[in-house]
Amino acid sequence: MPLSAIASGETTDPPLRPLRAVHDVAAQLLDVVAGFGPAVDRELLLAHGVPDRLARFAGTHASWQSPEAAVEDLLVSFADKIWKNKRVTDLEDLVVAELSRACGRPVREVFMELDEALTRIGDGADRRLAWQAEHPVAPGRPGGGDR
Repeated sequence: MPLSAIASGETTDPPLRPLRAVHDVAAQLLDVVAGFGPAVDRELLLAHGVPDRLARFAGTHASWQSPEAAVEDLLVSFADKIWKNKRVTDLEDLVVAELSRACGRPVREVFMELDEALTRIGDGADRRLAWQAEHPVAPGRPGGGDR
């Protein structure tokens, strides 16, 4: 089963349910940590043993438009948008171009396949966002934001 199926909620297989729960909680935790700012996010993650190669995304995932953004930064930014069905054309174009370059397939072909997957994942966004709103991170505070 592809990871996208787990993250989008397409599976109800009992052995895979914990992966779904971890994904949802991780997304919420990132929203909470992000409220303290990129430098704090990264330092907090580093202090809790998250390797620097991963912790750096706390500060870079919102800066996908930077010329210094690596493919990994684009993909993390992309995932941060897609889980809530926020389609950002410029970001999608960059991701499609990188995927096309990496696999040697035509841009149009990559876009069509990716668009189909994003539509499928996006279909579960309302459910994910509703679940997030039902589980506030602090009393009187919504479950997360749309950074």
